Amino acid sequence: MDVVRQVFSVLLVFALLGSFLWVLRRRGRISFRTGPFARALGKRVLRSTRSMVTLERLALTPQHTLHIVRIHEREVLVVTHPKGCSIITELAERKLRAQA
Repeated sequence: MDVVRQVFSVLLVFALLGSFLWVLRRRGRISFRTGPFARALGKRVLRSTRSMVTLERLALTPQHTLHIVRIHEREVLVVTHPKGCSIITELAERKLRAQA
């Protein structure tokens, strides 16, 4: 009888953990997306729920990287370097590609 009680206790803990993770995922606090399609799917989801999204990244050297970042409806070119980061320019509005 003791073993049955322990099994149900473990199942209850897993059910509580699963429901807690489900709530966090529904509210956009965490994401379980992994694999080759995670980046494309994540961009589409984040575009509608987040105010800042990294659209593209280009590594120039191990310490220097270019980023295109969308902040609300503006797209900005940002460079990161060992001393910090700098905004290079605001990009002209591009037509959004249709998500298929």
